[in-house]
Amino acid sequence: MTRKTDELTTRLTDIISGWKGVDCICIDRRSCDDEYDPHFALVLDVYYRRGIPPAEQREKMFGFPGAFEAAAGGRTKDRFFLEEIPIRVEYKHIPDIQQIVTRPLHHIKLLKNSGTYPLYRLLNTSIAYQASDWINQMRSFLEAYPEEAWTMLFESFSLKMEHYLSDLGAASVMDNRFFHIMSLAGFLRYAGASLFMVNHAFEPSHAEFAGRLLSLPKLPANFASVWTTITDENSEPNEFRRFELARLLAREIIVMHP
Repeated sequence: MTRKTDELTTRLTDIISGWKGVDCICIDRRSCDDEYDPHFALVLDVYYRRGIPPAEQREKMFGFPGAFEAAAGGRTKDRFFLEEIPIRVEYKHIPDIQQIVTRPLHHIKLLKNSGTYPLYRLLNTSIAYQASDWINQMRSFLEAYPEEAWTMLFESFSLKMEHYLSDLGAASVMDNRFFHIMSLAGFLRYAGASLFMVNHAFEPSHAEFAGRLLSLPKLPANFASVWTTITDENSEPNEFRRFELARLLAREIIVMHP
């Protein structure tokens, strides 16, 4: 984190921590990247118990930053620029988060649809401010995530993987490039998600996805070379051969059922 980013983090943390009901502020991993990296942004997760100020007040409190935009409803996310640094502030209601974390089997349907990235962020981001021990308690729950939940998520994600694999097979014999791209993207997304569940790991961001996937301890044989061949558009196999490799990979993932 550069000096400018560090100063902006301190400034924003001082402002937001003064709001009634804010319990914890975390800094996302991407905020430690080089400011010239195209993926760079200063990303803050704000966990709150009661209401936060409305969007108009937040914009004023932030010093009327450039290109300020609040997400629909004004309560979930702010985007803006300060000193040419892109800022993302996400607001997360503690009662909602706590239900998902402490009662995972009751809320598994939500995670099947949204994925587990929010849990990854809750577990792995750096804590910039905390008013209580709440986030440490939540992390303790996540570190003891129940086996049944991992299994249920694996089953859901692997079914979606098979669905996209079927689409990929159809796309490989059709002259429809868009259908092929979307089918391949869906297959890769859920093949990877299934393997994260096998390894009892929550899914990282899309930017980190492939790198962290390849470093998992439990993977199919020759996974790195197969994954690289499937994802590399400049590799030798045609679309049908790429589908055949995807089908082989899917078969190997399914037998890894936790």
